[in-house]
Amino acid sequence: MVVRNQAVLTARFNKLQADPTDIDAFCQLDGYAGLKKVVEMDKTAVLDELDRAVLLGRGGAAYPAGKKWRHLFYAKGQPKYIVCNADEGEPGTFKDKALIEHDPLAIIEGMTIAGYMFDSPQGYIYIRGEYRNLHRCLRKALVQARAANFLGENILGITGFNYDIKIISGAGAYVCGESSALLNSIEGKTGRPRVKPPHLADVGLYLQPTLVNNVESYANIPVIIREGGAAFKALGTEKGGGTKLICLTGHVKNRGLFEVNLGTPLYDILYSEKYGGGSSTGRPLKFIHFGGQSGPIGAVAQLKDCLYSYDGLWANNLAIGSGALVVMDDSVSIIDYLNSVAAFFAHESCGKCTPCRIGTLRILEALEKFQKKEAVPGDLEVFESMLTHVTQLSACGLGQSVATSMVSSLKLFPEEFELAINRQTAEQKEVLW
Repeated sequence: MVVRNQAVLTARFNKLQADPTDIDAFCQLDGYAGLKKVVEMDKTAVLDELDRAVLLGRGGAAYPAGKKWRHLFYAKGQPKYIVCNADEGEPGTFKDKALIEHDPLAIIEGMTIAGYMFDSPQGYIYIRGEYRNLHRCLRKALVQARAANFLGENILGITGFNYDIKIISGAGAYVCGESSALLNSIEGKTGRPRVKPPHLADVGLYLQPTLVNNVESYANIPVIIREGGAAFKALGTEKGGGTKLICLTGHVKNRGLFEVNLGTPLYDILYSEKYGGGSSTGRPLKFIHFGGQSGPIGAVAQLKDCLYSYDGLWANNLAIGSGALVVMDDSVSIIDYLNSVAAFFAHESCGKCTPCRIGTLRILEALEKFQKKEAVPGDLEVFESMLTHVTQLSACGLGQSVATSMVSSLKLFPEEFELAINRQTAEQKEVLW
């Protein structure tokens, strides 16, 4: 994979092309420098560096990594488990797959640092079973790490530093990207979300304190330890440090994986030759779907001064999410686009709770009516009411985020929904569920 802008996380991609699992080559390129440094540090000083770095979780929720690690550090109970969420199933997102394919040892190093910090005996990488080539890459990398004494017993010659990592193959359920559903799946249970609280840092895998972080989050940990939290933060903004891997797809000339400094102008990402290169069709760009299917939609024309950062997007009622940017030009109907989003959620709902199980299907049916221009007066109000109910009543983040793209689209492009309503039909008085 060609990465057009190299910064921190992608710095080794081209240099390890021959064999990304070659541990000697990895170590020559600052590999395991973070682990070697962390074992010489006071553990509370490590937590302080994470706080200074302002690393926000790269899986989508943007929860501060320093806060999550500190919570687990002081949580009571042993053993503590380290879990890597590599179940990347968000359409339009492929940055975790790229990290696993091109620099798997960086992820393993980050998890091993966590293993040392929390005196954990065991880590788990949860990755969906369809990614067979990535399974092979991770297995080979783990073998190399064990052979070089970076995993196993007495790591780095430190008595009692015993830690290993297992790969868990998932069945391809999107809902297992949710942390508690992922832990249930590791335990051999049905991959459905748990009721929270308790927090997973207190009662997680096998009811023990557990750290769950995303692939990209773990890959950032050695960088923070090696370079220092302040230097990492300086790569981004005051409210979100570092760089971000983004997946640029849709109607842009340069589609693919990019690493950008948080705070980069969004229009630079869309139009500069360094990144997107502008419209691939010659038509004006219309909207961007941010952060995967569960993210909000923004109108390109309204985002000229927007910065691609956590606070910059939040100020515009948008979010970074997984880092996906799906860009569409003005030939695309927003209703047609949302129909595919609704179909995805209806298919991926785990069925545990009624609002999501039934609601996702009803949302899809409503959008199909708009798409076919069969909607009647009253359907739009019913649609908006369904979006509210499914959001507020669903048990987990899957159902709670179904409406995100749709609510934002209703505000941005209300005329497209209005034009899909047949005003010649008598007003609908009763909703048939």
